[in-house]
Amino acid sequence: MKKISVVLVVVLSICLMASLALATHHIMKGAVKSVDAKASTIVVTVDGKYMTFKAGKGVDVAKFKAGDKVEVTTDKDVATDIKAAAAKKAPVGC
Repeated sequence: MKKISVVLVVVLSICLMASLALATHHIMKGAVKSVDAKASTIVVTVDGKYMTFKAGKGVDVAKFKAGDKVEVTTDKDVATDIKAAAAKKAPVGC
């Protein structure tokens, strides 16, 4: 029984490490610089740098325009999701 438990822990640990190594999704916040709906690309300013993303399946870049604040979820250089960035809330209190 003890050997089965050890083997199970080792297998689960390997699976966890493999899944972390394969995770390539990143969320970036920035402002839209430009949109090319025909080419399905969007250029976003992130930390002062221009980054160009190709829209993934189901991502509509045409609904964004220059100046929009967005959150882009990426898998390498492909935008898997783009949504309007949440507005910062004003501090509450005195």
